[in-house]
Amino acid sequence: MKHQLDFEKPIAELQHKLEDLRQHPETHSLGICFEDEIQMLERKLEELRRNVYLNLTPWQRVQVARHPRRPYTLDYIHHAFTEFEELHGDRLFGDDRAVVGGFAKLGDQRVVVIGTQKGRDTKENILRNFGSAHPEGYRKALRLMRMADKFGLPVVTLIDTAGAYPGIGAEERHIAEAIAVNLREMMLFEVPIVACVIGEGGSGGALGIGVADRVLILENAYYSVISPEGCAAILWKDRKASPQAAAALKITAADLKNLGLVDDVIPEPLGGAHYDPAATAVTVRSALLRHLAEIQALSKEERLKGRYRKFRGFGQFTEATEPAGGTPE
Repeated sequence: MKHQLDFEKPIAELQHKLEDLRQHPETHSLGICFEDEIQMLERKLEELRRNVYLNLTPWQRVQVARHPRRPYTLDYIHHAFTEFEELHGDRLFGDDRAVVGGFAKLGDQRVVVIGTQKGRDTKENILRNFGSAHPEGYRKALRLMRMADKFGLPVVTLIDTAGAYPGIGAEERHIAEAIAVNLREMMLFEVPIVACVIGEGGSGGALGIGVADRVLILENAYYSVISPEGCAAILWKDRKASPQAAAALKITAADLKNLGLVDDVIPEPLGGAHYDPAATAVTVRSALLRHLAEIQALSKEERLKGRYRKFRGFGQFTEATEPAGGTPE
């Protein structure tokens, strides 16, 4: 297994043993029926995989979300969309390659699709800035969304970023303002908007293209105001507490669905989306089409009101009162 995670080592060892037995049965000839032995190992491997992947901890899901072989935005555009025509530049500063977008077809529906894009190797990661967009990336996304609103095309956004780029250049070009304008404008667009978190959904960098009528998330993706490492460094003063922070943050798809922060969880193949990217893309396409059809059935006024209520409803809390005796009720 390439790029195996720590918790996948038992699976990799058993899989290596199974492959060795299949390829070199003569080295194991002790009167054993190889077919029976192979079938037994296959059953054991399948059981082990199910036990591991169906009981992942929040930190382990974060690791799966960051897996280097996980499908990225352009992979989903290739498999789930057709007739993609990429558009470049924000018409103000330059073209941020960490954000990709353009016209495409989703099934029979013409849409504008926008997403954050990571790289597979060092060269591509430098080109894509590791999926962390500069201000011009969010302004490019806004330009495309305004175009979609002008021509009445639904907007689909695919989110996979650790966060917006925090460098000096980004601050000089007003990264916070660029994200804030996107939040405001996305709340007001009259066309349907569907967002899908396909990997990492980090902080304002994710939310900058994440204000939508429906927010979907893949089973092993996460969505959070801060990374587990950042949270651990602040609260525990030690990045080694990242697993504890991941659990406390409630950032997994299941937790987010229970909290009402996402609308739907899209299932992945056993082991993660990288085990079968094409099948995952088909599942994502079906979910996008289904939710898009439901949104399009609403009037423009209903969509705008629903979008507003959705995001205004986040962060509700209950405050305890303190009676005269001093003990909270």
